[in-house]
Amino acid sequence: MMSNWITHWKRKEALHDHCGVFGIFALKENVAKITYFALHSLQHRGQEGAGIAVSDGRKLRSIRHLGLVTSVFNENNLSKLKGFIAIGHNRYSTTGGNSANNTQPIIISPKGRVFVVAHNGNIVNAGELAKNLHNVRRITTSDTEVLAYTIYQARGDKWQDKIINAAPKFRGAYSIVACSKKRLYVFRDPWGFRPLVIGKLNGYYVVSSETCALETIGAVYIRDVAPGEIIEVDKKGFRVIGEIAKPNLKFCLFEYVYLARPDSILNNVLVHEVRHRSGEILAKEAPINADLVAAIPDSGTSSALGYARALGIPFGEVLIKNRYIGRTFIQPEQHIRELGVQIKFNPMKKIVEGKKIVIVDDSIVRGTTMKKIVEVLRKCRVKEIHLRICSPPIRFPCFFGVDTPYRKQLIASKKSIAQIKKFIGADSLCYLSLPGLIAASKQRQSTLCTACFTGKYPINVNYDFTKEIFESEKK
Repeated sequence: MMSNWITHWKRKEALHDHCGVFGIFALKENVAKITYFALHSLQHRGQEGAGIAVSDGRKLRSIRHLGLVTSVFNENNLSKLKGFIAIGHNRYSTTGGNSANNTQPIIISPKGRVFVVAHNGNIVNAGELAKNLHNVRRITTSDTEVLAYTIYQARGDKWQDKIINAAPKFRGAYSIVACSKKRLYVFRDPWGFRPLVIGKLNGYYVVSSETCALETIGAVYIRDVAPGEIIEVDKKGFRVIGEIAKPNLKFCLFEYVYLARPDSILNNVLVHEVRHRSGEILAKEAPINADLVAAIPDSGTSSALGYARALGIPFGEVLIKNRYIGRTFIQPEQHIRELGVQIKFNPMKKIVEGKKIVIVDDSIVRGTTMKKIVEVLRKCRVKEIHLRICSPPIRFPCFFGVDTPYRKQLIASKKSIAQIKKFIGADSLCYLSLPGLIAASKQRQSTLCTACFTGKYPINVNYDFTKEIFESEKK
């Protein structure tokens, strides 16, 4: 269930969201193609695997593979997915690691009763729930399969009753799109950690992790799925069928910092505007006299624009990102691998030489990538390099659906800001304060999860037990 966490968490410098989910119930639409384009818009939420499952009311067909949306699907295989209900999923593994079996949507069919689940989040008590399952032969190491079988074995004859009875057992983050052969189900944890929105397309209902996917397929945003809400969609339409628990909103603040697309709207606020405001606030908290403000593309761009505007410093491109370098299965030669960050970012030497520059980014995780970027810029004879980070230091791991390194791998958990600056080799380093980031989000602090910054988890995650799992995985 929890195997391979530590090996996966070592993989990348950046933080990644667990997944992107999408669902549609539409009697007269090509639901497979609509889901494909929605998943394409949600690709930033998961790049390791993609899947679509479609039901025509009698049979359910699916395509699920490792890889990007564009490599998993094509005209030929999509044409075989006929039906009126579709569920789509982009995966970036946290619990269970990355394998073909863990690619979602997860499909179970005990005694011929088909149930399909696509999940964004992380069930922190999945290990306990797995022990209570009986007569189940699991084929994945994913918490989503545990969730699906827990629903199946819950009280009730109908799926809606099983969901209502099972959902209170789940602790953690879960934004779920699920279906039987004839109905679409949508539900969200009472803390509302991960986003989930409802839209309408040509009179039919769709559900998505972010509003950007609604824009892509031409759907109109209706509202968010409320925390704790359980929704059923069938031929009769859309209706709320239950409530898991009273909402206790703890929306992930890091969604605004990095995870969501800048053109998405989260809690009625445009993400780009939050990031722009965070740059403006950081400019007030940590101004600097410089010749140029630049961003680490692409996540730092909105914040860098806000920082530059607030101080009246020109904004310019300093690093050109090769957006396709991570999308090849061809291993580079050794001498190319040794170039490290230069494979991904190319500096604009003529622009930066002899300049005092400010580099703005969303966060620093391990610090190794930023250190290499500074080294590359030093070789371009930059006069001064000042780093401005538009979030507080990340000192604690996330257990609610974000792929975070083990705590001792987080540079801010063991080094002071002065020590991080020295390690990276910058002339100065300043982070946005937590009050500053909350102000930029325009949300009430009481409604936000800030655990990765503060270590104050809204749910008991049994951190010591999880630590033991990590240590045993390493041996």
